[in-house]
Amino acid sequence: MDLYNYFYSSTSYRVRIALALKGVDFHYIPVNLRTLEQRSDAFLQRNPAGGVPLLVEGDFSLSQSMAILDYLEQTQPSPALLPKDVQARARVMELGFAVACDIHPINNQRVLRYLQSELGVSDAQKQAWYAHWIAEGLMAVEQLLANERARGGVGPYAFGTQPTWADCCLVPQFANALRMQCDVSAYPLAQAVYDHCIAQAAFAQAAPMAQPDAPQS
Repeated sequence: MDLYNYFYSSTSYRVRIALALKGVDFHYIPVNLRTLEQRSDAFLQRNPAGGVPLLVEGDFSLSQSMAILDYLEQTQPSPALLPKDVQARARVMELGFAVACDIHPINNQRVLRYLQSELGVSDAQKQAWYAHWIAEGLMAVEQLLANERARGGVGPYAFGTQPTWADCCLVPQFANALRMQCDVSAYPLAQAVYDHCIAQAAFAQAAPMAQPDAPQS
């Protein structure tokens, strides 16, 4: 199994977390997003969407992180990262998609690059854009976590005592918010989940700075 990814890519990060939690070995193939390697002819032949992650297993390839998470859940079912109960499963997916659909797409690197290179926004304006959408998104995530606890949900992870898709998605996005120096003081539940997760071996294994393409100094 090959995973084309970039150490700082939050979508790659969420897939790496799932692979680590499931104990799946894979071949790490770095794609440098800063030098636009993902737009090279060679990479576009593999993934016409020109992004990461890209999972390749034999003659099968998949390029959307949430589809990859689902593929791993079907092909590597243990440990499960989605509950069997229909409603519990839906709530885990709700939080995961709140990150994957509402926060990440408008704050990813290609959007930020377009804001500056095509629309001419300043560094300060780009930061304000990023912080605004982080605040909008994490406010919703925090409420979802609060709702789960109001229903009696307990445990150090987003949903109980075992990691789920929700944690796979939340941790990379929260890490990005911290890296971009966003104020996260209004999201103590999300912070607690993040702090717990990054202390666990699988999450540490998947962390950006633990990857072979991360800067070494």
